Amino acid sequence: MSYKRVETCHIHSFFSSLLASVSLSFLHINMKNILKYLIIFLLYQIQFTQSKLTTPPLPISPIPSYSQLKWQRREIIMFFHFGMNTFTDSEWGTGQESPSIFDPTRLDTNQWIQTAIDINISLVILTAKHHDGFCLWPSKYTDHSVEGSPWEEGKGDVVREFVDAVMTHGIDAGIYLSPWDRHESTYGHEVAYNEFYLAQLNELLTRYGSIQEIWFDGAKGKNATNMTYHFSEWFETVKQLQPSINIFSDAGPDIRWVGDEFGSAGSTCWSTVNRTMLKIGDASTEMYLNTGDPHGTDWVPPECDVSIRPGWFWHQNETAKPLKQLLEIYYNSVGRNCVLLLNVPPNSTGLISEPDISRLKEFHSAIQMIFSTDLAKGSETKASSERGGTYGSFTAFNVIDGNDETYWCPKQRDGSHGQGYWIELSRSDTSSAFNVIRIQEAIQLGQRIKRYEVSIDGISVANGTTIGHKRLERLKWPVFGKIIRVWIKESRGPPIVSSVGLHFDPFMKE
Repeated sequence: MSYKRVETCHIHSFFSSLLASVSLSFLHINMKNILKYLIIFLLYQIQFTQSKLTTPPLPISPIPSYSQLKWQRREIIMFFHFGMNTFTDSEWGTGQESPSIFDPTRLDTNQWIQTAIDINISLVILTAKHHDGFCLWPSKYTDHSVEGSPWEEGKGDVVREFVDAVMTHGIDAGIYLSPWDRHESTYGHEVAYNEFYLAQLNELLTRYGSIQEIWFDGAKGKNATNMTYHFSEWFETVKQLQPSINIFSDAGPDIRWVGDEFGSAGSTCWSTVNRTMLKIGDASTEMYLNTGDPHGTDWVPPECDVSIRPGWFWHQNETAKPLKQLLEIYYNSVGRNCVLLLNVPPNSTGLISEPDISRLKEFHSAIQMIFSTDLAKGSETKASSERGGTYGSFTAFNVIDGNDETYWCPKQRDGSHGQGYWIELSRSDTSSAFNVIRIQEAIQLGQRIKRYEVSIDGISVANGTTIGHKRLERLKWPVFGKIIRVWIKESRGPPIVSSVGLHFDPFMKE
């Protein structure tokens, strides 16, 4: 069993009271007992001093920035695809649509944001401009915008209403600005179009307050005009205007595309890559994006983008994915070291459709039902070793204390022994079954674990490669096991585990 650190003030108080109560006349009779207590006191002091001086382990590079770590811990964020395509029943517009088509009669961005908040979403991203080039804000650099539409008599600004609603509700905003613009006449002219794009980027990042994520992609039709994007200059401008922002693209620099639009990361999924091997829009790197690179020199974690409906934009004849499919997406994204970016497209009235809201609430309730109860709580914990010893700050108990900032760290030498690193939970109450095992690394010090195995009462039940921020292992059937051991078979230095949890998913079939 692991013990919390003994507070030194309690020790001092105990022995001070003891010594004060001993009279001088009694001292020569009980000298042996006093010496015994003094030796115990000194041993406690030595142990406490050693624990106090034990420093945290060195990080293993690369490690996430503050903004990347905050983003990773969100786990699920939301996309709003809304624009000209919403009114033309298309996914990729031509750029020739008349602005007069855009006319949402009940647009309410507060409803969008409340929908997100109701399922604990803290970051929402809006398609400020899609491939058709229609701008949801009154840009000074094009006539293809809300300014030319009948909505709000041409005086409206969807981006403004969006960020105001975000600010009112106390969450964070993100923006998508399509590089491919099928309306803009300068598209295909390298200098002119890059200047045009930067001008619009500047509008979005200087008019609307804090933006926490900006989305760039390489999507472009097969017969599209050839165009060289100055991504380096764009990224530098973004960081200049919004220093704390995360930039998403196929190649980062802060967040990478996972390589598919199904919401599924690789069973091996590293947050690290070599950015020199990536190029935005290059389909040949999709597998590399999906798995990452254990030897990667850059921390660029993956984001899984998927829509709640078949299409990215709202279409009257489409419906939301069933709960079972959404849960599968959750396990294959959040449960494989990714952030899930779930698209929920507003309809042509400017509202999120009620059936979609109902499905979102059902999805959120299911996640809460599965993970709000941790059957590992109250377990006794032990490990192959503990950095700083039993009274240190890196004990096995930390994996069940519910604190993301604490973690178990073994001693370096364990890795050179045959049994390697392991941590064990002994359940005090085995009356409840579980079928999901959750393991999390303290990624603030780097992603380390390369290979692991989980056993229950001495029987191997799961094994895998990476863990990262979160790994969710689903068992074939519910078990009532008592002893759960996580073996770290291979790791980049000593593994650092922040949490091990046991959960029951009632939606899984035996």
